[in-house]
Amino acid sequence: MAGLTDNTRGALLMVGAMTAYTLNDTCMKALGDELPLMQAMFLRGLGVSLILLVWVAARGELRLSLPRTDRWRLAWRTVGEVLAAWLFLTALFEIPIANAIAILQTAPLAVALGAALFLGEPLGWRRFSAILIGFVGVLVILRPGTDGFEPVAVLALLSVLALAMRDLMTRRMGKGLPSLTVALIGGTGVAVFSGIASLGVDWAPVSPRAVLLLTGSVVFILGAYVFSVQVMRVGDIGFVAPFRYTSLVVALIAGLVVFGDWPDGWTLLGSAIVVVTGLFTLYRERLAARTG
Repeated sequence: MAGLTDNTRGALLMVGAMTAYTLNDTCMKALGDELPLMQAMFLRGLGVSLILLVWVAARGELRLSLPRTDRWRLAWRTVGEVLAAWLFLTALFEIPIANAIAILQTAPLAVALGAALFLGEPLGWRRFSAILIGFVGVLVILRPGTDGFEPVAVLALLSVLALAMRDLMTRRMGKGLPSLTVALIGGTGVAVFSGIASLGVDWAPVSPRAVLLLTGSVVFILGAYVFSVQVMRVGDIGFVAPFRYTSLVVALIAGLVVFGDWPDGWTLLGSAIVVVTGLFTLYRERLAARTG
């Protein structure tokens, strides 16, 4: 990326991160035809955890002794990670990928609201209004009370709340705790939870196609993590952050090409509302940071 400005590099890294996250979701959804959910979660989680363990150890960033406050925050962060993965993947196995990813785009709105409610961070009426409108967009996507309503899609919305808890706990942790260690503990939590839960289901044979999809999922999720760490160190976050909505574009393409799905008009409208309110919230946060 030599010759590029920091903002351009940051934007490309954000696009890479969001693309990798969505391709990971695509692989996991495709596994729905091959493996039970908990088996797929466990095998992916095991692969991710083992690679992260080697990576963290090689970098000398493994921390086994943590301050008590960080231990509790890390424990609650891991609970959020586990719940988010379980709820989102349960929904993803049943609904179109574009719908699930569109609902997931409300995560920054939920984090902003949670930070105001639980961390005392300022939240003006404009951003509060945008957050409410953003969740109206989710209702447009879900359409409760209509023939298009899929109850399992509510789990995707609940996963947003779990993600918000995870991210709020991450904000409260000490700066000295290496991010790779945090990722390793979170990934291990998902692997342990799904491994225990998978004992209650009949495992399916792992076909060559399933191995390929699992490998792709592990590679993409690790790539997404690498890009996500790098993007926080490059460029102006106010410029870079809007590129997170690349994931919705990738989900639309993946849904059409891989699964033959295309959202209806209501879903596209709700997605547009979520994206616009998210961009407005980012703009207001950037403005508040400048004036503060």
